[in-house]
Formats: sequence, structure tokens, C-alpha cells
Amino acid sequence: MLVLEEVSKTYPMKGGSAVPVVSVSRFAMAAGEQAALVGPSGSGKSTLLHLISGVLRPTSGSIQLLGRELGSLSEAELDRFRAKHIGYVFQSFNLLPGFSAAENVMAAMGFGRTIPARERKERAHMLLGRVGLGHRLNHRSHQLSQGEQQRVSIARALANRPALVLADEPTASLDGANAQIVYALLAEACESEGAALLLSTHDMELAKRTGRVVPIRELAAREEDDRVAAVHRLAQPV
Repeated sequence: MLVLEEVSKTYPMKGGSAVPVVSVSRFAMAAGEQAALVGPSGSGKSTLLHLISGVLRPTSGSIQLLGRELGSLSEAELDRFRAKHIGYVFQSFNLLPGFSAAENVMAAMGFGRTIPARERKERAHMLLGRVGLGHRLNHRSHQLSQGEQQRVSIARALANRPALVLADEPTASLDGANAQIVYALLAEACESEGAALLLSTHDMELAKRTGRVVPIRELAAREEDDRVAAVHRLAQPV
């Protein structure tokens, strides 16, 4: 479903040098799988999610989602592809301040254009009910707690029935109790909707709950491990 091969992202510096931010030998996820990308702040987790979503273009390498090579898409094609197939949960929620909870979710459907207009209100209400906000449909973002705002962002991420949901430190702004509740709702909602989930976090205990922990620094190290293994195989007597 998702395959990254030899992906790197560097930023140019004065004097012609470049600073590496992300390096991935190979990474793949199956449809419906849930995994956690872990590493300290500044290790490139957010950058990697931006590369997978197409918000950033890699310096080199291949990113394929649902059989499409993202690098082959124009900016307009990539915008449409992202809106249709990728949901995003942000650490800072990023809700539209003048909109109600239901309107925030329906707005996402307007971008994705996969849900018929006549079905959008019903689907928004269903998703908000799934994350425990059926009683807060018409409340605007400033009337919601931080935990409730993040629940709205989960419903919004699932609005267009995406194949993949990316969650960038989705519980970092929440206290311990709310973080556990929000993560459980996120995982359950993705499973119910059949969406794969890749979240970034520095919380190892939360990461373990996904069932697959992916240390970001090991993604680059695997390239060297594969080369060493190949040398050993060649050295074995036939």
C-alpha cells in the first residue's frame, strides 16, 4: 500500500553543502496496518510524514502510495490525490475557527470530493459520534477543550475514507489521561474505517500500543545492514 525506497531529504546550505534531514533505505506498510514512527524532537519524523503526504518533495528516492509514484504527479494532481487518499491529524489541531465541529469535517469532504454533497452532513455526524462528540456537533473550536478539538481533527482526517492517516504527535498537546483516550479513539476509528495509521511520537509507551514501532534512525541504518549482509552472503563458500 505504501512503499518508500532510497528516500532522502536534504536542505542546501551556504557554500554548496547540504544538511541531511531524512534518510530512508526502505519502508513499507500494508493496507490497514498501524505503526508508530519514534524518535526525539528534531530527528525528522514530521519531515518524513510531510514527504509521505506529498507536502514536501524528496531530494531523491521513490514514494509510492496505492501504486502511484508521488514524484510523477504534478502539484495539482498531488493536491487532489492527497485530499482523496490521505488524512492528516496535526499536533496543533488546525481547525477552522469560525466553523462548528460538523462544518470542519464537512469542509474536508469539500476538498476531497469523494463523498456526495447530500451525504456529507450525515457522515460528519456519524464520524463525530464515533469519537464521542455526537453532543458537540454545533460547537465551534473555541468552545471545545483541547481533547475535543483533537477528536474533531480525527473525524476530519477520516472524512474522505482515506487509505492512510498520518498523525504528527497527535497527543503531544494533551495531558496524560486525554492522550490515552484520544489515541484509543484514533486507532479504533482508523480500524473501523479500514485506514492504515502511521503516527509519529516520542512516547514509547504509546508507540507500543500500535503493534509496530519504527525508530526513524534505524530506517537509514538498514541500508548499511543490507549491504553488510550481502557481502557476507557473497563470502560464503558455494
